[in-house]
Amino acid sequence: QVQLVESGGGLVQAGGSLRLSCAASRRTFSSYVMGWFRQAPGKEREFVAAISWNSANRYYADSVKGRFTISRDNAKNTLYLQMNGLKPEDTAVYYCARKRGPFGIATMSRPDFDSWGQGTQVTVSS
Repeated sequence: QVQLVESGGGLVQAGGSLRLSCAASRRTFSSYVMGWFRQAPGKEREFVAAISWNSANRYYADSVKGRFTISRDNAKNTLYLQMNGLKPEDTAVYYCARKRGPFGIATMSRPDFDSWGQGTQVTVSS
């Protein structure tokens, strides 16, 4: 099991930017597809973005496409999410997660990920 620790959340005005980080405890981080999810109050946890082990493939939810960028640094065992053009509807707790199996657009739902961080709160004011 890998330990994942998110950081970088906070309060920002609409239109602003934040960069989330997710530090992984194990060197095997570089072997896995990694992703970001988010959960707003009263809503289901939803997929945000995913990246393949070598950064060759990235996939985004339609709601964040063009505004968010997922990246990783395997040498530092760290996953990132750069969030630009933030909107109030982006307010949520953001989680990083490790995916079971290969990169595949059809397998990017919550049950496809097996290790989760504790989450970091992002609040966007209007």
